[in-house]
Amino acid sequence: MAGMSARIRRSPFRLSQTAQEEVAGWLFASPWIIGFLGLTAIPMAASLVLSFTNYDMFLTPKWVGVQNYVRLAAQDNLVWHSLKVTTVFALISVPLNLVFGFLLALLLNQNITGLSIWRTIFYLPSVITGISVMILWMLILSPQYGMVNAMLARIGIAGPNWLGSPQWALLSLALMSLWGVGGGMLIYLGGLQGIPSEYYDAAVVDGANSMQKFLHITLPMMSPVIFFNLVMGIIGALQTFDAAFMMTGGGPAWSTYFYMLHLFTKAFEELRMGYASGLAWVLFIYIMVLTALVFRFSQAYVFYESAAKESK
Repeated sequence: MAGMSARIRRSPFRLSQTAQEEVAGWLFASPWIIGFLGLTAIPMAASLVLSFTNYDMFLTPKWVGVQNYVRLAAQDNLVWHSLKVTTVFALISVPLNLVFGFLLALLLNQNITGLSIWRTIFYLPSVITGISVMILWMLILSPQYGMVNAMLARIGIAGPNWLGSPQWALLSLALMSLWGVGGGMLIYLGGLQGIPSEYYDAAVVDGANSMQKFLHITLPMMSPVIFFNLVMGIIGALQTFDAAFMMTGGGPAWSTYFYMLHLFTKAFEELRMGYASGLAWVLFIYIMVLTALVFRFSQAYVFYESAAKESK
């Protein structure tokens, strides 16, 4: 029996410890890998192929080459208008969310009574999304009986038609995006609590005031977190769809006609799936270029503590 067990241990078909760990690692990662391939990588590759075809979901795709890209670049004026509207929306909403999220995190990082309750209150709206939130904001911004105009009327200001005016509709949606500021606030809180207290103690010894500690310790140490929220905010803002679809339908006067709304119209209302795939890839490239530019210039304003230690 002992000789037989020794032969089993020496079997060439038995995996080594390293190989067993590698197989186990692949098995544990397989759900994500299968999901990524089936729900992201393969659909992206299919959409790239379809972008060079004329496809309506019912007939066999017909190869048209770069015709879809030529049409969207030279013939479809709504492409450039929707891209402009989406970019302006991102330029307004992303800085607003960065600033307000950071300020909330600073306030909720203080030692005050009921701190966990306040954190929950400010974070809770970010997990409540969907149609119910859109309906809520339509009621809040209603020109006749909305809460915002009612509050303005109390101080003698006639509130505008927030969602019905071309001058105010896009700004209204940008302000409404602050509803989800709690998500970024939570990330900022994690970053603030990760700053070593020794830095602040040393600054106090050197006679630094609160503003100097914020400018020379808090802000540099939080710059990687701010950078992360900036990148994620840009990516999210450029894919905005639900608010315009539910609340304004792209109006009034095309003032909230976002790029994703144009893509949805071409894909699911006109059933031009090949053309819509081309639109999706143009947006992907646009986001990728903007993200690359943000990363390219991040070295000028993002401070990494580990890099600073290695350079010493």
